Amino acid sequence: MMLRTLLIFAALPAFSQNLGQFVRDAAAKTVAKFAPALNDSQLALTVIDLKSRETADYRGDVPIYPASVVKLFYLVAAHAQMEAGTLADTPEFERALKDMIVDSSNDATGLVLDSLTGTTGGPELPPTEFAAWMEKRNAVNRYFAGLGFQGINVNQKAFAEGPYGRERQARGPNFENNNRLTTNATARLLRSIVEHKAVTSKRCDAMLALLHRDYSGPAKNPDDQAHAFSSKALPPGSQYYSKAGWTSTTRHDAVYVELPNGARYVAVVFTVDNAHNPDIIPFVSQLLVDRFYLRPRP
Repeated sequence: MMLRTLLIFAALPAFSQNLGQFVRDAAAKTVAKFAPALNDSQLALTVIDLKSRETADYRGDVPIYPASVVKLFYLVAAHAQMEAGTLADTPEFERALKDMIVDSSNDATGLVLDSLTGTTGGPELPPTEFAAWMEKRNAVNRYFAGLGFQGINVNQKAFAEGPYGRERQARGPNFENNNRLTTNATARLLRSIVEHKAVTSKRCDAMLALLHRDYSGPAKNPDDQAHAFSSKALPPGSQYYSKAGWTSTTRHDAVYVELPNGARYVAVVFTVDNAHNPDIIPFVSQLLVDRFYLRPRP
């Protein structure tokens, strides 16, 4: 009987490895798997085990172009302003929030950011007017700086075909002022939603409802947020909350996962210059599932 018990436990994943070592090993395995297209400087990863309260990262404080993941920050800032009464909570604005998160609509994102900052797009501005415009546009940056978020810039709209006029002016001659996020900051923000600390519990639940992805049916398109990213590795019965992003250069996913065995974790993966490889993020997700999901054994 004892021998049989020992064999069962030998077959289960090892949890003696701490989360920090796991994340470092996961990054190394991912780079080795996808080399030479992917190298050490083209991957960032942060993982939070919500059961043990452990947090670990690989290049988690490196600012990286965030693609649509930045919309998470606009979502939280919007609910904070609505809670404070400085932004009207209307059905039309709620529709924009839904389209921004569920469908990753850039048009909806533009309306949300303009509403948060009191700015609008348009032609380039003279220096004095542009400085005043940028002061308003930085409202979201100031909000998150006040909460202690570092290494991020969240003052730009998302565009499919490029910014024009003052929106292009705001990015700087060499796009040096583009949005930037770190996986650590993104994981911290997502955790604050999950743990009902970002704003009120009711508003956090509303945000989670928008982030929930049903990955059980067929994919709508090759980049469907519900199917093309971390969910590829999840066992049936998992609950999956995600804000994915992709551009011609980046492919990211920020997820909260509840596995059938009760494990709960937040994970944020950013890749650089590997947008056309759809297998990197699912590979990382599989490593996470292998760690956190103990499959039933006879």
